[in-house]
Amino acid sequence: MTPTVRDLRPDARADLEGFARVRHAALPFFLVTPDSLAHDLNRMHPDAHYRPLVAVADGEVIGTAQVHLTHESSEPGQGHLNVYVHPGHTRRGAGTLLVRAGEEHLAAHGATRLFSWVLDEPGNRAFAEAHGYRAGRSAHFLRLDLVSGALPPLQDPPPGVELRPGSDFADDPRPLFELDAETTADEPSDVDHQFTDYEAWLEETWRHPLLSPELTTVALVDGRPAAFSAARTDGGTRYATVMTGTARAHRGRGLAKLAKNDSLHRARAAGYTEAFTGNDTGNGPMLAINKWFGYEICATEVRYVRALG
Repeated sequence: MTPTVRDLRPDARADLEGFARVRHAALPFFLVTPDSLAHDLNRMHPDAHYRPLVAVADGEVIGTAQVHLTHESSEPGQGHLNVYVHPGHTRRGAGTLLVRAGEEHLAAHGATRLFSWVLDEPGNRAFAEAHGYRAGRSAHFLRLDLVSGALPPLQDPPPGVELRPGSDFADDPRPLFELDAETTADEPSDVDHQFTDYEAWLEETWRHPLLSPELTTVALVDGRPAAFSAARTDGGTRYATVMTGTARAHRGRGLAKLAKNDSLHRARAAGYTEAFTGNDTGNGPMLAINKWFGYEICATEVRYVRALG
């Protein structure tokens, strides 16, 4: 049967489970659950015009698209369209239908430039280029075996530095918001991000169902957050660090490495068996740190871009 495309129904558990199943099959190194999808749909800022789509055939979700504007950017008109089709259901037209629907939605809300992550495989790259997208920078997914892998030994923090779990900031996470905003601004990206909306950060990041404040580690210098490694878990055995960074004034002291090592050790002690992370291919310092931890590259994505109009 020819696939059809429609909106994800947030109140339909089968839709959420189908979306998560497709994403896991296409990107097994990226954490997603039905609850995290529902959270994104219900909590993302209205200016993002977020619209998750599903491609359905014979009553089964076989393809997905995450479609939204980058509302945090100072440059208007930046849109994101990430399409993934279940590996067992490619070449049925689902991807093309999802791209078309996503582009129409973004164009209707003023998008002039679209970005899409595409797995670095010949078929996926050819598909993107056939739809008018052009390749840009790339990024790696990395995996670490927490069962048989040997983590670097824990180190005592230097004088004046203290390691604390993110959960210690439950009553007032604003210092972590400020640190996240500063480090994110310096991350390699095609679109600048300016985190200025604390309430939106609370809803979208701090209260995200996959975030583990208990396994997130914060390095404090003289009592103030200076570096951190933010952790997410899928409720099973998979753990991921989704952001590791250091405030500009404290870089070059190894604080991010100290925080990430602490978080990894605590994740392993808690029973997590796989650790995932991601790095821009040009981010040499962070790639070197992750190699030191024992991470290995398991896949690469390429950022594709298309101008509209």
